[in-house]
Amino acid sequence: MVNRKKRLQKGIESIEKQIKIHEEKLKKAEEEDNIELASYYKKEIEAKKKDKDEKKRLLKKGG
Repeated sequence: MVNRKKRLQKGIESIEKQIKIHEEKLKKAEEEDNIELASYYKKEIEAKKKDKDEKKRLLKKGG
């Protein structure tokens, strides 16, 4: 149980880092008027946020 909590917490931290990286790439894509790439990063960020929320939910539930 403890291992699962640690793994979920590490997963959440990892996802948060990935979201930050994607947000930076999104900003760059928007600055370069690369609409398709910006759209891709927006979708990726949303998917990662959902993953993070799911892991947080599992963590609250008790692992």
